[in-house]
Amino acid sequence: MTMPSLEQPTPAQESALAIADDPKALQVVEETPAANHTAPPPSALKRWGQRFAWSLVFTGTALSSAVGGALLATTTPLPDWLGHEPAAPLSLGELWQSGFRYQVTRPVNILVMGIDEVPNAEPGSEEMFAGRTDTLLLTRIDPDQGKLNVLSIPRDTQVNIPGEGVTKINHANIAGGPELVADTLQANLGPVTVDRYVRVSTGAFREMVDLVGGIEIYVPKRMVYEDQTQGLYIDLQPGWQTLNGDQAEQFARFRADGNGDIGRVQRQQMLLRALRERLTSPTVIPRLPQIIRVMLRYVDTNLTLEEILALSTFALDLPSDGLQMVMLPGRFSAPNEFVASYWIMDPDANQQVMNDFFQLNTVALLSDGESRAVSQLRIAVQNATATPDAAQQVASILRQQGFSNVYVVPDWSGTVRRTQVIAQRGDINSANVVQSVLGTGLVVSESTGDLQSDLTIRVGEDWSLAEPAGTIR
Repeated sequence: MTMPSLEQPTPAQESALAIADDPKALQVVEETPAANHTAPPPSALKRWGQRFAWSLVFTGTALSSAVGGALLATTTPLPDWLGHEPAAPLSLGELWQSGFRYQVTRPVNILVMGIDEVPNAEPGSEEMFAGRTDTLLLTRIDPDQGKLNVLSIPRDTQVNIPGEGVTKINHANIAGGPELVADTLQANLGPVTVDRYVRVSTGAFREMVDLVGGIEIYVPKRMVYEDQTQGLYIDLQPGWQTLNGDQAEQFARFRADGNGDIGRVQRQQMLLRALRERLTSPTVIPRLPQIIRVMLRYVDTNLTLEEILALSTFALDLPSDGLQMVMLPGRFSAPNEFVASYWIMDPDANQQVMNDFFQLNTVALLSDGESRAVSQLRIAVQNATATPDAAQQVASILRQQGFSNVYVVPDWSGTVRRTQVIAQRGDINSANVVQSVLGTGLVVSESTGDLQSDLTIRVGEDWSLAEPAGTIR
């Protein structure tokens, strides 16, 4: 597989692994500079671009903010990377206004991998990125729709790795690097193009969270776990709190909740949204140059300078609801089914996700090719209010409105202000239908709801103020 560069490659770029077959690759275009402005020197921009690349990429459990959340914080004053001492801090917004602006001209897919720490590997060395993938995300930037779609792929997913056989997908990077990871996805999920890759060592996560001053997370229950072989000690109290880097890593790595790796994926998505909110805070802006310097030691990518600028341009215009996340649908393997514990993919549901999130319309569903009616979807209802019977009320209303597969799950351990209609498998259209029936709620595309559901409704405190369709008050 080969992929051209949009500029003369450096030796490091020449040795970087190319993934896409498409000769146009990312297809970025430079807008015409204004006549009364002088573009910064190419050499200075190249140095700046190589450093800014790392600022776009974060690590471990929040890797999707590499392409989303971090890109939103592109108004940070730049350090002296442009080869001169500016009279005032130069922001990326000013850089764009001066005419140095690039655009993504078509949808592009980026493979983002968080790599397990490799013992004794030197920071920045190739060995540092040769471990298993602790986090694996396939992301799609769609400039036409103004969306960033993120597919979380559990590390325990059972796949057939070309040349290796049936095993967990987290082994692919060890066996063949990013190219084999991309080949594995295409062999198991369909002919999805992978245009670029980003690999990040998970060692950066703790430092990055500390640098932004911590992130606010709701810890749903007491988390206590110890694994001396991994040097893992987890001790978190329930409730809303601001987690530092070490605590955020504990939250991400906790597995003793009965859901194993899948629970980790759900918490990764929670961390992603929390990190995105933190990165857009004005108080964090002054710390971003330091974050960039930290990231230099932890990132391997084949994105070029022009492509980084194009992605940043896209992020500047990304609407608040443009981030959509979903987890690869599936089930846990039975104890007597395999020697190892796997996440077994659901072929029909997976192909539907690939069709919806990555526009693989040439891939036919394995069933009759038609989506189930919204009324037949599995809808879980969860109470997150101080009203004991709120979930039962919502479930009753949905059944009255013709939804035939509604069930109530155990209460959320805390309360939320606003009801959420969670598109557990990325079905935004159906979530919007249910939201309109309820007359309240925020549609959220992520996989933090009930694992067996198509949609999960987390009933919030706003429920008592709403007037759902079909309700008599």
